[in-house]
Amino acid sequence: MGIKSQEQNLIKQCQAGSAKAQEKLYTSLSDKMFAVCLRYTNSRQDAEDVLQEAFIKVFRNLKKFKFQGSFEGWVRRIMVNTSIEHHRKNAKWKFTEDVQEVSIKETSVGVLERLKAEDLLKLVQSLPDGYRTVFNMYAIEGYSHQDIADILNVSVNTSKSQLFKARAALQQKLLELEKREKSE
Repeated sequence: MGIKSQEQNLIKQCQAGSAKAQEKLYTSLSDKMFAVCLRYTNSRQDAEDVLQEAFIKVFRNLKKFKFQGSFEGWVRRIMVNTSIEHHRKNAKWKFTEDVQEVSIKETSVGVLERLKAEDLLKLVQSLPDGYRTVFNMYAIEGYSHQDIADILNVSVNTSKSQLFKARAALQQKLLELEKREKSE
């Protein structure tokens, strides 16, 4: 998908150093990018910190953007990478190599239909860091296991294991929600 001429003009104004254009660009993307950061962090405050740090990188590197492909995708990648860097600096990654036997039960569609986006976000945020990061990178951002392994400096099997465990943990949390709803 190419870049719209209006977006292209705004980017060029930002590249030229226009503070108004930078503010407009930030305003147009900040909500979507905050949601990306929030998926990778433990709190709104951490997500806000990552968002600010990532936008600084966006503006510093804007001259490197070649107007090929999606600008939003380019910005999103910076957000994801900055989120991962934030974790590396502030937490120890907790990855395990082995895939344990986990029984995954069927969840009725009812609980999923009633689940709001913010509830689902909370469920994802409640996952341990390693599970959450791999789940986001694979299931939401579309990275391959090889890409995840390279970025996080883990094995491909570790990436697969973390995804499997994240899905199992989410499944368990959904089952618990369903049981709570039935008992109320």
